[in-house]
Formats: sequence, C-alpha cells, structure tokens
Amino acid sequence: MITEIGHYALVLALVVALGQTVIPLRAAHIGDERGMSFAKNASMAQFVLVLVAFLALMHAYVTSDFSVENVYQNSHSEKPMIYKIAGVWGNHEGSMILWILMLAFLGALVGLFGGNLPPSLQARVLGIQALIAACFLAFSLFTSNPFLRMDPVPINGTDLNPLLQDPGLAFHPPFLYLGYVGMSVAFSFSVAALLEGKVDPAWARWVRPWTLLAWSSLTLGIAMGSWWAYYELGWGGYWFWDPVENASLMPWLAGTALLHSAIVVEKRNTLKLWTILMAITAFSTSLLGTFVVRSGVLTSVHSFANDPDRGVLLLAICIILTGGAFVLYAWRGQAMKAGGTFQTVSRESALILNNLLLSVILFIVLIGTFWPTIAELMTGERITVGPPYYNILTIPLMMLLAAVMAYGILLPWKRGEMKTVSGRLKWAGGLTVLFTIVAFYLSGFRNILAVVGCLIAFWIMLSTLTDIALRMKLFQIPLKTSLNRAAGFPRAFWGGSLAHFGIGVCILGMVGTSLWVTEEQTIMKPGDVIDVADYQLRMERIEILNIANYETEMATFSLLKNGSVVSIVQPERRWYPVAQQQTVEAAIQPRWTSDVYVAIGEPRGENNEARIVRAYYHPLVMYLWSGSLLMAFGGIVSLTDRRYRVGAPKPKQASSKPASSSTAPDAIPAE
Repeated sequence: MITEIGHYALVLALVVALGQTVIPLRAAHIGDERGMSFAKNASMAQFVLVLVAFLALMHAYVTSDFSVENVYQNSHSEKPMIYKIAGVWGNHEGSMILWILMLAFLGALVGLFGGNLPPSLQARVLGIQALIAACFLAFSLFTSNPFLRMDPVPINGTDLNPLLQDPGLAFHPPFLYLGYVGMSVAFSFSVAALLEGKVDPAWARWVRPWTLLAWSSLTLGIAMGSWWAYYELGWGGYWFWDPVENASLMPWLAGTALLHSAIVVEKRNTLKLWTILMAITAFSTSLLGTFVVRSGVLTSVHSFANDPDRGVLLLAICIILTGGAFVLYAWRGQAMKAGGTFQTVSRESALILNNLLLSVILFIVLIGTFWPTIAELMTGERITVGPPYYNILTIPLMMLLAAVMAYGILLPWKRGEMKTVSGRLKWAGGLTVLFTIVAFYLSGFRNILAVVGCLIAFWIMLSTLTDIALRMKLFQIPLKTSLNRAAGFPRAFWGGSLAHFGIGVCILGMVGTSLWVTEEQTIMKPGDVIDVADYQLRMERIEILNIANYETEMATFSLLKNGSVVSIVQPERRWYPVAQQQTVEAAIQPRWTSDVYVAIGEPRGENNEARIVRAYYHPLVMYLWSGSLLMAFGGIVSLTDRRYRVGAPKPKQASSKPASSSTAPDAIPAE
C-alpha cells in the first residue's frame, strides 16, 4: 500500500509541476498577481509530494519489500541498514527520484525565501524550475518507474553493487546531486531574466547564494568521489580522467566561472550576458553528466545504467532545456545593456580573464571526454584520451590562472596599476620561488612538472595570505587594531580567501601524490619484507573471514621504520556471493605529510599462500582532500554572509565626487 501511495504521489507531483510551469509563466506575462502567487504554493506542494514518493521508496528498501522490482534488483535482506538506505539512490531509477527531490526542494526554498524577489521574476523562476522537474518526473514515470511490482514475489534480492557498499558512496551522490541540481536555480534565474529583459546587481545578489550552495556541494561530492576511488578501487590513484569524473568536473568549472562573473554584475553592473551564458552552461554540463552516467554512451565504473533508449530521451531533455535557453539567449540577449566601464588593468578585467581561462579548460575537458566516441563514430576506431593530453593543455593554463588570481584579488575595481600590485606581491613571489626550490631539492630534482605544480600552489596560497595581510594593515598598525579590522571583514571575503587558499593546498596534494609517489609491486607470502620509500612492509598472515554479507581475505602487514613497528595495516579482498562480485579494500596509514597505501591482489604459490601486493608511498596526499574541504568550507562561510540574508542591495545614488584611482590598501574592496 505504501508503495502505491508513493507512485500516486509521483504522478500528482507531475500534475502539479505542469500547473506550476504554465500558470505562473502566463500570469507573469500578462501581469496577473493571483496567478503569479500560485507558483509559491505549487512549489511547496510539489516538494511534499516528491518527498512522500522518496520516503515510500526508502520504506520499501528498509523493510526489504522484494515485491518492488527496484528493491529486488538492488538490495538484500542481509545487507547492513546504511546500505539498504543508500541503495535507494544507488541505482538509476532511485537516483532519478533523489534528483527530482533535490529539484523540488530547491524550488520550494526559492518560493519560501524569495519574498524579496519581484513577483514576476519569482513566478518565472519557479515556472522554469517546475518545467525542469516536469521533464524528469515524466522521464521517471514513463521510462524509469521505481515502484513497479513483481509477481511472484522473490524470496530475496540480488544485492546492491558491492562497489557502492561503502560509506563514501552512501553520502557522495546526495552532495553531488545537490551540486548538479543546484545549478538549475541559477539556470532558472537566467532564463527568467531573459524573459524579463533585465539583469541588474540585485539579480546577481539573488543568484550568488544558490550558486555558492551548488558549488560547495559539488566540491564536497567530487572530493568524496575521489576519496572513494582512492581507497576502494585499489589502483593507488584518486583521479583517472574517467568520463564520469570529467562529467562532474565540467559543471564545477562552469560554476566557478559563474561565481566570479556574478561578482562583476553585482559590483559593477556589467558582464551581464556572459554571466547568463555561464549560468546556462553550468546547468547544461550538469545535464550532460546525467546523460553520460545513464546512457551507456561512455562506460565507467561510476555509471548507473547503460540503456541507449533511455539515453536518447535524456538527450532530448538536454536539448529541449538547454537548446531552448540558448535560443532565448540569442533572441533576448541584446536587451541586456552593459553598465559601468572599466580600464584594462582592473579587477573587472582580471575576473573576465579568469572566466575565459576556466572556459577554455572546460572546453579541453569536454573535448577529451567525448572525442573518443566522436572518433569511433567517424572512423570506426576506438582511441583513448589520457592524463598526458590533460596535463599538457591544462597546466600552462593553470599557471596563467594562478597569476591572474593573485593579481586580481589585489586590483581595485574600475582601474589599477600593475606596478603597484607587483610591489605588494614581491614577498609572496620571493617566498614562492624559495619554497619551490626547497621542494625540488627534497624531491631529488626528478620532475619538472613538480616544480610547476609547486609554483602554482605556493603562489596561490601566499598571494591569498598577502591580500589578507594588506587588508589588515598587518605590521603597519598595532596588532590588536589589525585583528579588529580583520574581524570586521565580510564573511564573503573570508569565504573567498579560504576557497582560494584551499585551491593551493589541493594542488600541492596533487603534486605530491602524482609526481613524487613511490610504487612497489611484488608477490609476498607471510614473513616477506619489502621497502616502500623510508618504510619496510612485512606480511604477517592471511585470514579468511565471513563478515555480514561478504567473505573477505584479510592480509595483516606490519609497517616498520628503522626496525620499529609504527602501525598494523590490513588490506582486504572481499567476495560478495549474492552479487557474485569481488572488490578490493586498500589499507591506508595516513600521516600529515604522507601516507602508505597497501592493496592485495590474486593468490599465488602452490598453496595460494602468497599474494600480489601493491604498495605506494604518497607524499602530501592528504592535502588533496584537506584543500577540497577548505574550498567547500569557504563556500559555506560565504553563504552565511549577512548581505545574502538581508536581500539585494538598493541602487546607490550617483556621487558628486570624482572616482578615486587610489590603489592604497584601504582602497582595496572588501570582496
């Protein structure tokens, strides 16, 4: 009965979404206030209905109701409860319900907290948001219904994919989806602005919080996914430029560009068309990721489904939504008039260059992801695009982007002087060179890419600290006064600084684990010892254990340094009898500056007493995820800025005084 209630709730949600699309959009066009007010109530109703459907599906999983085909295909009665719950979105049908729930939730938030929006703009935003929801509700009901029954009822299920039975994967999709779907709000605001024919600083102030929420969630989701790949797949890496990994990176790049371009609209009332384009692109790449994961066009361990028929329908949704938005952009875009002017050397110019570089990197990733498929269609031959392609093309752009970031945060709005900014960055530049030389020396002068990576990382971190120090007037005034100045900085400034510093930390982690890694692969039996960098790894024993819903081969190793045991690590090979699938669980011994990573493979020897062992020494790898967390935390801190709670700013009166071109520290804006 509960399953049927969930199914009916999903049908009613589609009806409400259609009404929320048509009535408010028409009302906004003719100026009908009553029709526009319908959007808010409809958004709340749609969210409640989708939530009921989601909870009904979760109930079926928790109670192991195998009369529901989706539960039978993705669950098992002996599976731990956390994975029964995670099984709801660990498959194509259930993940679509989570996607739709996120859409409805964000739409309800716009209706609930958008009271300071102009009624026509709010109605149009909610109408576009409902149109997106209606497309995916129809797709779910007619092609991917999670509530289909089975008769006769099976005794037990076929289990969830063992690779997904992991705490990281239990939380990774919700954050990733909130990031993907969060871009839909910026998209809806952009399409609504095109329909209204108006983009102003107030519009940018409304868009930025939603983009920050999506960007922060997407950052966390990507970080969780890379961490899962690092310890679950057993190959010693965290990112393989997999097509689905790239599918999450593309909206992150577009969202980063959108965040920066929206600042220009808010502060200087210019770059309007570009900001709208970035908002459309961010959501378009999110839809593209949805298509990639579920269509079977590109194969990946991360894929939910490989159904070309459903892939065609998803592609049609992408074309309708994004194609329609681009047509509207071409038709109505010329109505957007640029606002303030600025000089070539200014913060505005730096942010524009920032956006262009991010867009070029996005294009490089897009081509690298889809070119093998395009080439196969054209020539019939399958090619691969790997890390060398991305490294050669993106590293020079990252260097330029780091330089632009450092100068951009110190440049004033409207006009500035490169000589003055360069003078402020002399200490950051000198320390960057010094730290890079030290890092290169410690690495044994082995890799020029390590030098480049360290330059980028140290430059970003030190220039960010320089910006904070200048604003505080550190060492220029009493320390207590400097700290009081810092306490008065807007949270958006602190959030941006944390995010920028986190990027530098993250890059440092990438350099360490990618370019300074030590790898050993050999066959070991109990009692054998191998060297891994400055450590020794001794195999103690191998045990066969039955745990929960799987059987495991657990190897116990002693990790020694200078003859003393510093840790015990226990990598595993797990066998899931229901799913008939094997997984690898790496053992990781983390340190602040490095970690030792151990994974075991197939049995060897006459009595299977030996195992293939892969051991890695990864310097600085934890900085990768520490930097990612710092970036996401920076976005959350920015999101708490009081200005986003108060609402959009009122237009300022024109000042009778001429604008100052001073580039003294006090003239540096707070954001």
